[in-house]
Amino acid sequence: MKKIEAIIRPERLEKVKSSLEKSGFVAMTVTEVKGRGEQKGIKLQFRGRTMEVDLLPKIKIEVVVKNDEVDKAVGIIADASRTGKCGDGKIFVIPVEMVVRVRTGEVEL
Repeated sequence: MKKIEAIIRPERLEKVKSSLEKSGFVAMTVTEVKGRGEQKGIKLQFRGRTMEVDLLPKIKIEVVVKNDEVDKAVGIIADASRTGKCGDGKIFVIPVEMVVRVRTGEVEL
């Protein structure tokens, strides 16, 4: 199994979530996070002053999938979150050794 962690723009969450759901990837964890990448933040004008915002709001989506579904899930997330502009985010794929369902104690390796 693999864990997919995707850092995306907040405004793309609904599109990513619905695209994953349509393809059968229903279970996910969503967290509001802040971060920066190559863009190194942005400059905003507020009441005549320039402010530098160095950590931007992002959304982190975590999905655990079977090994043979990784490419499909990553493709769905990438397509649904892409705007073509700097700051679209990143997708990480991490190995998962074991999953234990808390309610039943069921173990998946």
